[in-house]
Amino acid sequence: MRLADDLAFEASRDSGVRTIRVLTAALASDDQVVAIAATHALAGIVDAQADVVVSQLLSSERGFLREHAAWALGSRLPRFDAVGRLIGLVAQGGFAGMVAQRTLEMWSVSAPDHIGVGLEGALLGITEPEARYRVVETLGLVRAQLSLAPLVRIAADPDEDHIVRVAAVSALGQRPGIDSVTAVLQSLASGDDFLSDVARLSLIDITIKDAEPHAGAGLTMAQLFLHADIDADLTHVGSGDNGGIATLLVRLGDALIAEHGGIDRVITMSRGSAAGAIESVSELGATEIGHVFGRVPPLSAPVQSANAWPLRVAVRRGIRRMLRAAGGVHVLHLRMADVGSLAAADVARELDIPVVFTVAPDPHAVIDSLDKSGQLTRWNFGDVDEREHFWFRARLVQQLAGNADHTVLFPRPELERDMRRLVGIDITAHPERHSIVPEGIDLGVIDRAVAEAGDHAAGGPATPALAALEELLRTMPEDRRGLPLLVSVGRFHRVKGMATVVEAWARGPLAERANLLLIGGDLENPSADEAEQLAAMDALIPPAERASRGLLLAGHRPNDTAARWVAAARFGVPGLAAPHGVYVCGSLKEEFGIALLEAMASGLFVVAPDGGGPATYVRQGVTGVLAPTWDVALLRSAMIEALGLADTHDPAESRATVEASFTIQAMARSLGGVYSGVHAAQQPLRDWVVPTP
Repeated sequence: MRLADDLAFEASRDSGVRTIRVLTAALASDDQVVAIAATHALAGIVDAQADVVVSQLLSSERGFLREHAAWALGSRLPRFDAVGRLIGLVAQGGFAGMVAQRTLEMWSVSAPDHIGVGLEGALLGITEPEARYRVVETLGLVRAQLSLAPLVRIAADPDEDHIVRVAAVSALGQRPGIDSVTAVLQSLASGDDFLSDVARLSLIDITIKDAEPHAGAGLTMAQLFLHADIDADLTHVGSGDNGGIATLLVRLGDALIAEHGGIDRVITMSRGSAAGAIESVSELGATEIGHVFGRVPPLSAPVQSANAWPLRVAVRRGIRRMLRAAGGVHVLHLRMADVGSLAAADVARELDIPVVFTVAPDPHAVIDSLDKSGQLTRWNFGDVDEREHFWFRARLVQQLAGNADHTVLFPRPELERDMRRLVGIDITAHPERHSIVPEGIDLGVIDRAVAEAGDHAAGGPATPALAALEELLRTMPEDRRGLPLLVSVGRFHRVKGMATVVEAWARGPLAERANLLLIGGDLENPSADEAEQLAAMDALIPPAERASRGLLLAGHRPNDTAARWVAAARFGVPGLAAPHGVYVCGSLKEEFGIALLEAMASGLFVVAPDGGGPATYVRQGVTGVLAPTWDVALLRSAMIEALGLADTHDPAESRATVEASFTIQAMARSLGGVYSGVHAAQQPLRDWVVPTP
């Protein structure tokens, strides 16, 4: 994939007829990596024939080539023969629709009338509401005067589908100072439905003034994770995409204020409703000190992160609204190569907010694991990429890292080598731009959990959380109640490997030696990812047989409850579970591993991936067993070995490892220094700015 950049560079240097002919022939290659690389190389050649070839790919029978062509055309001058097909992709939606919309938005800067006319004309033949929504949303990105009248008309039309009017109303929030816009928004805002909430948000957008920095001397930092409903109590952790990152951001935000005297405010942004966003505007403006939560409404039903790319425009508007309402944001920390970071980077550039980016080899490490396991090859890469968007995400990591004011790295055993090999970044070239900061956990939560579990194992009463665990354990037959627990906490997603853990446990001697407890996932209303993992588990053990065979699916639980259940695996539950359980992380890749650290702090022996962050803190045979988790047989062997070592393992070793280096307080102090340094480096630049007369 990285060689594709070299190919594009060389093709642009030698852009003759022969080069175009060779690259065009490569588009039909069975080697799908080569075909994708050829697409981007052609897009880098300044030549009319190259333009024609890339434009024709928008009609390719290979879906992944249509996507890459739509993306690549964004770097070219507008081609009017491609506009109609790009609009067609927008109407179809999905990731291809997002990149096509992005290209049209870029083209609208130099050819606004042509793009606007094309979009308005397309609406005459599109009746399906979701498709009309996407086209109207794209029309809202065209700032030409001719796009205003149709947006106002659609917003006010009671015969238009509700969701289509939402797209128009949201777009009008980007047109301040126009009487007709204000009038229609005020009229719609007087209602009490979802459209009214969106109209109220748009009125905020056209009337809000960028707030002045607060009077306090401390900094304001903002952080983002779009794919979760993050609240201070962490009530949704483990459901959908709401995993360890949600826990981390809540604990970190609190610790930054408590541990670093230079930070007054932390703003944690996550998804939410339109009504919640309205409340957030007032709360952000009124909060001068403390940890406050901002809501970014996607204007649609929540979707899994892999399918969230079409939310780019709505998310960008929501992030801009939160940052403007907060006023005086000194630094924005981005962590994921996802639609949230894609949108937030645009807003940060517009509002001149410095960015810190956590660089992790994701999706690079997943690609590497799938490659090693044989599931991903050069001949199926494009088909997989059409679903996982590996190429786009890898390029997004490079773009975010290159544009960031400072980058944060996780510890890895071979950090320099891995960043160079997997990501293509040489961190030794400018070491002053990088900081290595391990993640951390709140030991207070863990200590309370350990105390409760230990007290109950010694004969004390069960707390409500432990009573709930007892109720779950009683669903198993009596002959299984004397076995220890293998436990895992996390999202039900292929990358997290929950179904792989079940397979390793069920198909071998482990099922007779231990019960398996999985904490996470929305079992009642699973997302597509969760449903996929559940189906894989059901193929191994039918749902009706789970409890009788020792498989317990608990669904997602609040973070404090999960901590108590993990601690109970160490001490056992009287009459229901033996002590000396083991924590198992079956992730294909784990950049650091919050849940693993929490398990170790609880005193549990662990099984962990043999790469990434865990390999820097899990001591083989002492605090855990490292394994290539993508290999079921080797994962099974590691789980068997760990179960055999758990009863002689010293819990104090695991606790000491975490306490020495991986607390949330230590992480907050390190990151606080990074944020202060970034802000200080910006000040001389700001002093050079000539004030506007």
